[in-house]
Amino acid sequence: MARRTFDVVDIIEILVHWHAGRSKSEIAQSLGVDRKTAGKYIVAAQAAGMVPGGPALSEAEWDARARTWFPELADTRLRQVTWPAIEPHHDYIVDQLKAGVTVTTIHQRLRDERGLAVSIASFRRYVAGNVPEETRRSQVKVLRPCPAEPGAEAQIDYGRLGRWLDPAAGKLVTVWAFVMVLACSRHMFVRPVIRLNQQAWSECHVAAFGFFGGVPARLVPDNLKTGVDRPDLYDPKINRAYAELAAHYGFLPDPARAFRPTDKPRVERPMPYVRDSFWRGREFTSLAQMQAAAERWCTEVAGVRACRPLDGAGPAVVFAAAEKDALGPLPPDPFVLATWATEKIAFHMRTPAWCRRQAAAVGPACEQVIAELLADNALYRLRAAQGVVGMADRHDRSRLEAACAKAITAGDPSYRTIKGILAAGTDRDLPAAAAAGDGGAGAFLHGPASFANVVAMPGTITSDELAMPGAGGPGEGRS
Repeated sequence: MARRTFDVVDIIEILVHWHAGRSKSEIAQSLGVDRKTAGKYIVAAQAAGMVPGGPALSEAEWDARARTWFPELADTRLRQVTWPAIEPHHDYIVDQLKAGVTVTTIHQRLRDERGLAVSIASFRRYVAGNVPEETRRSQVKVLRPCPAEPGAEAQIDYGRLGRWLDPAAGKLVTVWAFVMVLACSRHMFVRPVIRLNQQAWSECHVAAFGFFGGVPARLVPDNLKTGVDRPDLYDPKINRAYAELAAHYGFLPDPARAFRPTDKPRVERPMPYVRDSFWRGREFTSLAQMQAAAERWCTEVAGVRACRPLDGAGPAVVFAAAEKDALGPLPPDPFVLATWATEKIAFHMRTPAWCRRQAAAVGPACEQVIAELLADNALYRLRAAQGVVGMADRHDRSRLEAACAKAITAGDPSYRTIKGILAAGTDRDLPAAAAAGDGGAGAFLHGPASFANVVAMPGTITSDELAMPGAGGPGEGRS
């Protein structure tokens, strides 16, 4: 491995970190240098009487001291050649760094989009010497699995890109990135979306298969409801729409375990790279333009990047050479998305004929109500008819029949009227009984015939006499 060549700017960066109170181990990890190498330059500052946490020094003061301590490294030829070419882009570099874009990505964009012919090492020296240090972002750490066979597997995930002002809607929306990565070649497909529904999930799959020109044998998605109804290690339940997509394209869905990024490391690792290289610091005029830009980025930037697991080769090159022909063929017919849901299917099966059959089972009054509702426009009044016969699921059929009869008598056999009758309980009202002449007195009173001032006519039997034990019935005289 080639040894790193240090310039004054590199030494200043080490000393600034040390002067801020960071340990040698922390400096080595942050700057990517060996701990002993960092210590070699720190010794010179300590010999000059400097200690961590002392008065802050300007860039010029650090530069002067470093040149004094290490005169053999004070060669400014590289700086004189490359820095003037970088300086016109200084404001752009600062803006990109403020947006969180890494130095490597900024260099790539300047090289590809603005024609900057400067090496990454020279560009890093310029940034370190002219731009304040930016906070380094942490990366997702996952285990590196065994190599995958060409065409055998693709891993899928959604990653949050950020907030975007949608010109069409005139409001801020959250943009997510659907990312599919082929496990063998690391070639990736990215599609920004603003909705995480079943339609977007299926459309992203279709677009990804079209981008790759084929279908991997196995897909490892996250445990999203758009793909998996019930996550389980041994028997995950795939939702019906995703199962139809899998059957149409001929792939095997194999969801990752919940909260286990190690099950899909090839898509977990590139997510920060997608946010940094594609998203941060860019502006988009529409979602369609954003999606087109993402597809170009996959081909022109991500596809040609030097990938360390591929020994520095570009994913697109490995894909074309080893994996493209190993993918399954695309089906001849396009996939048609069907939205599956409970209750909605049952609702559409409740036809006018079904409503009439249900009403006949309830009773003639209910049958008459349904017939009147469906007489003029069956489709227009179908929902009301479904609502009436559906009340039999919540109330006794005899009550529904009585409520329908009462609504017909009232001259308003509508869903709302029948529902109100059942809610108020007035379907239980019985016909008024004939007057007994007792003014509504309780059963324990004998009524007017028992009063003493009422004299029975000869030859008649009073009610009191009938109530006596041993009293004879009609036709039995008394002595």
